[in-house]
Amino acid sequence: METFVFLFSLSALGVLYCMNAIPALQAPYVILVIGIAVLILVFIFYLLVTRGNPPKDALFFVFAEFSFTCVIDLTSALEYDGIISGFMEFYRKTGEPYLGTAYAIMMCYWDGIAHFIMYLIMIGKIMDRKGYRTLGLFWAGSLCANMSVFITGIVAGRYGAEIRPAFWLNFLFLLMPAWAAVTLFTRPKDRPLIGGYNAQHAQSMKLIWRPMDLMLMLLLLGAMAFTVLRGLVALDSPLAACSFYAKHYEPYLRDPVGYPRVMMLHMFFYGLPLLTAFVYGLLKPGCTWMPDWTVFYSGAMIQCQWAHIGGYLHPHTKAPYRIPNGVFWPVLAANLVYAVTPLLVALRVRSNPYFFLRVAPFPGQTGLPNSEEKDTKYKNK
Repeated sequence: METFVFLFSLSALGVLYCMNAIPALQAPYVILVIGIAVLILVFIFYLLVTRGNPPKDALFFVFAEFSFTCVIDLTSALEYDGIISGFMEFYRKTGEPYLGTAYAIMMCYWDGIAHFIMYLIMIGKIMDRKGYRTLGLFWAGSLCANMSVFITGIVAGRYGAEIRPAFWLNFLFLLMPAWAAVTLFTRPKDRPLIGGYNAQHAQSMKLIWRPMDLMLMLLLLGAMAFTVLRGLVALDSPLAACSFYAKHYEPYLRDPVGYPRVMMLHMFFYGLPLLTAFVYGLLKPGCTWMPDWTVFYSGAMIQCQWAHIGGYLHPHTKAPYRIPNGVFWPVLAANLVYAVTPLLVALRVRSNPYFFLRVAPFPGQTGLPNSEEKDTKYKNK
């Protein structure tokens, strides 16, 4: 089925080509109507195709629908970069002109490649009746962050006065991952919830004897400090340190397109509390929420930092807002470390989860040390 979805998604190129070639289809409200009609038709198409073997998971239709739009986003990015032509010229004028900004181009690359691959994998797992909860949470975090920054940046940035009817289609891509995230968070976990001897042993160890956790906590504290600094810059703080950093290290934070500023505010108000919670989770045993939330947030962070780093490197960003040559590598390294820190925490939590389980020895326990199969009690799906 994933191969079929991939091939059908390519038909989006035909829709774009026809709209680009027929002037009557390029009026702002016509674009909105066609966009809604195409989404409805794609949904009906998959509904009919799968009626003989209907998927057990309603998210199949979300992933299949969004696979179609991934091709549109990738086409948009490639055309704005001059790699292809003849598909999206009309959309630049009467659709969404802000898609030509550096941040939006990088965002479209992420959606057209990374999200597309995730959709195909998750569709395959749904049809094979396999679980995909972890990948689903990573995707939900990525797309929620993607669209919340994108929509807010349009309204608050330079393009706030150029909103066209097609803008309202973006809310579908914000509401659907939010609903999917709630659905995935409430599903039974596919990981152990209660631990015995091994969990008790892991949770008795002080932080000093857990060098990996100590290193991750230091990285999280550094990420928190970085988040505060850039958040204050986005808030136009008069502190000398904020002005110095914005002027000499990341002038991109003050790009009038608005996306960098909005992203920093998202990280400041939503990301900072989560980073703080992760530090707590590495200190306090038994935080069973850590596996899910670290995956969700790592998806959000990777996507945001991809668009941010790519944005200030992209030639569409004006020279005054690019990283000065003398500090290019330190700033790039800081942003890369900042991006992978939540991912490293998520990998650590899921690779060795004993510290994050509830300890509840059960009668008749015969497990031996380091014996996960006999020493861990699993919750039924």
